[in-house]
Amino acid sequence: MSIKVYRDAWGIPHLRADSPTELAFAQGRTTAVDRAWQIEVERHRSQGGTAAFLGADAVGWDRFARQARLDDTARRCFLGLDADTGAWVTAYVDGVNTGLADGARRAGQFAATGLAPGRWEPWTPLGIWLSHHILFAGFPAKLWREEVARLLGPGMTGLFATDGPATSGSNGWLVTGDRTVTGAPLIGGDPHRFIEDPGIYQQIHLACPEYDVVGLAVPGVPGIAHFGHTGGVAWAITNAMADYQDLYEERLRRRGTDVEALGPRGWRPAAVHTETIEVAGADPVEVEVIETERGPVVIGGPDDARALSLRCPPRVREDLGFGTLPALLRATTVADVDRAFDQWTEPVNVVQAADTEGGLLHRVAGRVPLRHRDNRLRVVPAWVPGHEWQGWHEPMPRAVVDGIAVMANERGLAAPLGAEFAPPHRADRIRQLLETSTSWSAENMAAVHTDTWSASARPLLDLLAGLDGLSAEALRLRERLLRWDRRMEADSTDAGAYAAVRAEVVRRLAAHPALAELAGPAPYPDLFLPWLALVPRVAFALEHLLNDDVLPGVDRAGLVRAAVEEVASAADAPVAWGETHRLAPWQSLPGEEPGGWPGLSGDHDCVLSTSSVPGVTDLSARGPAARYVWDLARRENSLWVVPFGASGVPGDAHHRDQLPLWLRGDLIPVVTDWNLLTEERNDL
Repeated sequence: MSIKVYRDAWGIPHLRADSPTELAFAQGRTTAVDRAWQIEVERHRSQGGTAAFLGADAVGWDRFARQARLDDTARRCFLGLDADTGAWVTAYVDGVNTGLADGARRAGQFAATGLAPGRWEPWTPLGIWLSHHILFAGFPAKLWREEVARLLGPGMTGLFATDGPATSGSNGWLVTGDRTVTGAPLIGGDPHRFIEDPGIYQQIHLACPEYDVVGLAVPGVPGIAHFGHTGGVAWAITNAMADYQDLYEERLRRRGTDVEALGPRGWRPAAVHTETIEVAGADPVEVEVIETERGPVVIGGPDDARALSLRCPPRVREDLGFGTLPALLRATTVADVDRAFDQWTEPVNVVQAADTEGGLLHRVAGRVPLRHRDNRLRVVPAWVPGHEWQGWHEPMPRAVVDGIAVMANERGLAAPLGAEFAPPHRADRIRQLLETSTSWSAENMAAVHTDTWSASARPLLDLLAGLDGLSAEALRLRERLLRWDRRMEADSTDAGAYAAVRAEVVRRLAAHPALAELAGPAPYPDLFLPWLALVPRVAFALEHLLNDDVLPGVDRAGLVRAAVEEVASAADAPVAWGETHRLAPWQSLPGEEPGGWPGLSGDHDCVLSTSSVPGVTDLSARGPAARYVWDLARRENSLWVVPFGASGVPGDAHHRDQLPLWLRGDLIPVVTDWNLLTEERNDL
């Protein structure tokens, strides 16, 4: 085996091998050395075993992972792979198993928790992919619509329709050669996800005689799924916001030790067994795992008032679309990328691609079932005919690229496939910015990544402008806000004042008697609370709630008046937005307090989408999990950055060395010249 490992100045791994299989082994081993703690946590998450070392707070996730059959689904999907793809994934796993011991010695979290590195199964990467994306399509939003229908009436289910508080999105854009300085296309963007430390995206360079690819990999998963550049072709994705998971209300009954479920054809046997969750510092927890003909029961059971099963494409098809991954690495043209994504399953994404031969691509990829419209909106009864899946949406939507193509989770290309989409602000703003020039380069794309204009502020400011009879303090605050440039900059006290008024409006609207019935605890597991809490729902639907008279009897101007008076009377010295809008990354073990993290520019609906939850907290847990610009004129002109660094080891020189650049909106060069890299001595 001839494998070489190189590093650039940022510690990013650049791997060379004599074959794709050896290269997959090298990627697995290098990832284990760099990210041992991170990927072992993810392995345990996919198996529902994190409480054994993280404690009782992790039981909710572990219960769901087991009930949803994540590990078993991964195993089934792995067994369905073609022989070559299966061998390629297995080689990656062999590399992980080879490198884990070395990686664990570098990561102090193992000793701190008493966790010993385990052994990966061939299907573990598929399980990790599932655990990252099982909630990506936001099926818990159907639980929220159920609560709205139950408490306010079926006609009110669209009241809060907007990008939800736990939905992940992205920006992406493609500029054709007639709008660039080189005459070749540029692809840019940034995936918006929960910011994790270490990050969910791993900058990497993979080379063998068959291909040479740079891109953003997911630690624990081979290849480069979402964002890559082979030299001849580059691709990127955003979340299509499609709805492809269904929740069924089940009627279950026990027959001795067996369980039966009522379906359209009567009572049918359900699969049932019991599993045990080990819990650090507490007693084990028994979990009954039940699966009906619809899918695994993820809420409730035969002895509960309500039981809900989850139906999702990977379990139904026993396919995650992993055949796409090695095909992407071999791609040299847009047509190759297009064919590769024909195999894709989950998540459903909007794809953009361009090649050096003039090829362009803008399409949706993934599997979306054909079924009754109600399935996309609500929980549907399992025993009523008409809610079965009837095949798949084919062909998936695509569009012609004419100068500029933008994808930002809005109701656009994927509109026929979803129920809720992001507001159009990010997409409209990106398009507006790109139309200002016909001489774009990779370097000046940072101006798009970091734009902080807030279009969603308009409805609140319009109401504010129409108020009369305000106190002197409130008048001064109103004048400040009406003169504000609507940019959510970290050093802007006007942006800070706007955010304070907005938060107060959200809290007052959520407390209004018209919504009072939604304020109580929802009868679902805590895992789903981000989708079911009233204040976040009001916060992200605020523009809709203020623009339209959808809540009779609610004095919207009065709410804004009370909010601005409250903020004006309570204000001492002006507070800049970045003082409260601070980075709050997810860490599997307790880390730094939020006050120790830097302040951020941007806001939920800005292109620089650093999301907080107005009315709850200004801290930002979601934002750009990476930024990239792929240049098709010359790959070496491409740029990228991640929030932290290439290493997942605290204290390592490359653990957080990219954070200052990420905060400023700077990008670093993509290095592909092997003569500019440093070869590691511990070659494989």
